[in-house]
Amino acid sequence: MASTMSKRDFYEILGVGKSSTADEIKKAYRKVAMQFHPDRNPGDHTAEEKFKEAAEAYEILSDPDKRSQYDRFGHNAFGPGRGGGGFSGHGMNMEDIFSQFGDIFGDDMFGSFFSGGRNSGGSRRSRGVRGSNLRVKIKLNYEEIAKGTSKTIKVKKYISCNTCNGTGAKDKNSTQTCRTCGGNGQVRRVQNTFLGQMQTVTTCPDCNGEGTVITNKCGQCKGEGRVYGEENVTLEIPAGVQDGMQLSMSGKGNMGERGGGPGDLIILIQEEAHPHLHREGLNVAFDLFISFPDAVFGTQTEVPTIDGRAKIKIPAGTQSGKIFRLKGKGFPSVNSYEKGDQLIHINVWTPQHVSDDEKETLEKMRDSENFAPRPDKNDKSFWEKIRETFS
Repeated sequence: MASTMSKRDFYEILGVGKSSTADEIKKAYRKVAMQFHPDRNPGDHTAEEKFKEAAEAYEILSDPDKRSQYDRFGHNAFGPGRGGGGFSGHGMNMEDIFSQFGDIFGDDMFGSFFSGGRNSGGSRRSRGVRGSNLRVKIKLNYEEIAKGTSKTIKVKKYISCNTCNGTGAKDKNSTQTCRTCGGNGQVRRVQNTFLGQMQTVTTCPDCNGEGTVITNKCGQCKGEGRVYGEENVTLEIPAGVQDGMQLSMSGKGNMGERGGGPGDLIILIQEEAHPHLHREGLNVAFDLFISFPDAVFGTQTEVPTIDGRAKIKIPAGTQSGKIFRLKGKGFPSVNSYEKGDQLIHINVWTPQHVSDDEKETLEKMRDSENFAPRPDKNDKSFWEKIRETFS
């Protein structure tokens, strides 16, 4: 696939807006694909590339899950390290595209343009019914999110039947050419109109476009070409994912019927709560409580981080609400080289119970000028600190 930096916007390719309905997107793709179809532009490599580009755009925008990812993250949602998701339109041949989207053209009066040279019968045959998508939830801790991880999980789903190799037939002699379409997978009809004869091509209703019918079904899968089982799937999770983000693995969903292509595996990311830290975008935050004497005299202490512990120095005279920053100790961005920090919020602990001696000592301090609050311009308000932290 071409670099995400050089890709055109999918909505722009199809000439639709982001608020367009699924039906509007389908009609737009049909129009663009017909315009640049190779059969209409023989020998025109530019038109062929635009045809593939339109197929790629439609594959993403016609799938609600992939469209949602694209709207949030653009082309980066399907780049390298995204769990195998996305669509390799420029790497597919024409047969792949027709196999997946050929039904878009079937009812058009220009169907004859799209039928030549697809197989020995002069028409495109479909291969079974494409499988449905599957969804799984993956829980990740902070360290796995920060560094990226690989997880192998067992997915229960429809898999190809080993007995019939996905054909649905008992053996190679248990299928025959469809009598309705003659093995083409399509039925042609010629109509006389005031413009002359118009030819339409539709999917054969008896063989569903496969060109063959099963005369003796496989006993294991009952003719479906698939059985319910499980598969070990290795998920490559990129660093920087967030709670609620969805990744897509192409071809890892349910296997289709009778040799139909598999659906996709949609991976929903869930963040496990950290015992000490909490996430603020790319940053992580930690609330550090220190005693009044430590705030006055200063101290050195350790704080937890995503991947261990770090020493920090608390200067003498540190005020409650002060925020220290550990550069680069946060989460990386999934779509760029940006990386967050760790923010340490200082809270000076006020004792709730004191002894008589402690009370007497504190009473003496009450009237001391050094203990009278005298904030200067460097002592920012709480809201100023919040704005500064997230600016």
